[in-house]
Amino acid sequence: MVGLVPYAGDVPHEIRPDDLVTMVREQIALAADPDKAPAMQAYMKSAMPYRGVTSQPLSRLCREVYSAWVLPDEESWHEALLALWDGAEFREERYAATTLAGHRLYREHREPWTLELWRHLVVTGAWWDHVDDVATHRVRELLERFPGAVTPTLREWAVEDDLWLRRTAIICQVGLGERLDRDLLTHAIDANLDGSTRTTPPESPYGREFFVRKAIGWALRDHCRTDPGWVGAFVAERGDRLSGLSRREALKHA
Repeated sequence: MVGLVPYAGDVPHEIRPDDLVTMVREQIALAADPDKAPAMQAYMKSAMPYRGVTSQPLSRLCREVYSAWVLPDEESWHEALLALWDGAEFREERYAATTLAGHRLYREHREPWTLELWRHLVVTGAWWDHVDDVATHRVRELLERFPGAVTPTLREWAVEDDLWLRRTAIICQVGLGERLDRDLLTHAIDANLDGSTRTTPPESPYGREFFVRKAIGWALRDHCRTDPGWVGAFVAERGDRLSGLSRREALKHA
């Protein structure tokens, strides 16, 4: 539906998935700043180009569209989300997809089986900006609401042959504080240890990947705010099996 503009009324209007996708892409194009786009693409080391829409205008755009136009059911939400993500020609369209993924109107659709959808975004996104948003918001939400159903899958992700699934398993509890599952975090970290010294093989196929080492440090640093004693003991027990980066990050605020 070319030319569709955001509805200005108080009550959201129902919309078809393809129309919502068209609207979002048109609004992003209208907000584009070509002068900013090259620097944004270079900073993110992105093969996909940018329109040049920075985070605040994009957030406002998405908020206005998604609050005014509602998808009628779970199938429509799923279809629109994947169309925005898989069909994206500009990176902002993928950011808009992850915003749609977490919109309050569709919370009831985010059930344990949605984890397969989040897996798709993580594996195909394959870079920290996409992965970290999905991990620390969407995956964490499912873990909080459905721990019994979701935890076994996250334990599997921690040993998957995919860097970004492993990172997700490590950082998905960032922000949980006292509700953090220590067993899950311990498993995710121990499955991805560095082995530290360069004269010995790493303990994990991904143990020396920067994004894994950084993730371990981030997860531990975050939990250190809640339980510094546990984190300190965890780091001490593993000693040189943790990379220097992971140790420094973990104890940054200890």
